Amino acid sequence: MKLFSMFKKTEKTGADSTVDSGEILENAVQSDETDDVETQLSFHPEWVLSQEQEYVFRFLSNELEPLKPNQISLAGVDIDVEKAIDSWLVKAFFRSSLDQAISMGPVELLLLDDKGDVIASQEFDLSELGEIPARSARPWVFVFTKQNTFLEEPPKENWKLAFNVQSMVPHKLELEQAWEDGLSAEQKDALEKVVERMPKLKPREVNFAGFQVKKQDEGSIAVSLFIRNGHSKQISIEKLPLELLDANGDLVARGSFNLAPLEVKANTSKPWTFIYPKEMVQKEDPDFTKWVIRVPQQ
Repeated sequence: MKLFSMFKKTEKTGADSTVDSGEILENAVQSDETDDVETQLSFHPEWVLSQEQEYVFRFLSNELEPLKPNQISLAGVDIDVEKAIDSWLVKAFFRSSLDQAISMGPVELLLLDDKGDVIASQEFDLSELGEIPARSARPWVFVFTKQNTFLEEPPKENWKLAFNVQSMVPHKLELEQAWEDGLSAEQKDALEKVVERMPKLKPREVNFAGFQVKKQDEGSIAVSLFIRNGHSKQISIEKLPLELLDANGDLVARGSFNLAPLEVKANTSKPWTFIYPKEMVQKEDPDFTKWVIRVPQQ
């Protein structure tokens, strides 16, 4: 698929979104300049264009507003619906006002409507754009598949393509105040290391990872787990059904827990302890050499 051939319209219907490069690029060299930065058109090295195609790109590029120093930007141009593959083809310029070339990796991009609501969300490997030269604007088409779009049809105008900045920073440990006050520095450090070693979450994924199980003297079982939030926004959990299985795959306990609600910030993992009272326990002598905590299948 020749992505550049999709840039046929010259009317720009999308808005620009910018972030400071320091928020998303660890090795970005920050400039002390304050003047606006004009970006120069840059094509992917594998693109072969006709004179007419180059003219369209230059026209669109010249219409872009200057950037401030040290910014990374996405300038939305147009959205086509590809009926054959049931996807939205979002045409945009990836822009950089840095004084150095940059390359990027996987990033979640958000498509926003005129109210700022997310209408599509998908992870893209931006290394496919190649190295982006200093102070440049590179055209690209981002293909949002059907399962990652939340409306039947894309907006005609006043939409915006934006970076999910939360997806570009390391996933972090979040502690409730009671945990913050009750844990030693060594215990907090150990939890942070566990969070760092966990597999990366997919965009909008929420899962539960157990890290400690204890049988209590009165016959109850306490299970500590991480509630892992891969969303770009805070989530709130009011009721959570959980079942505990031992090394043999046997059901040890099942219950539904009412929470206050429990809030988990974007791109964080929060530890929490759930206690199954004796009446919820269904196996007396479980084998906890291995165990699983999970939300039961409906």
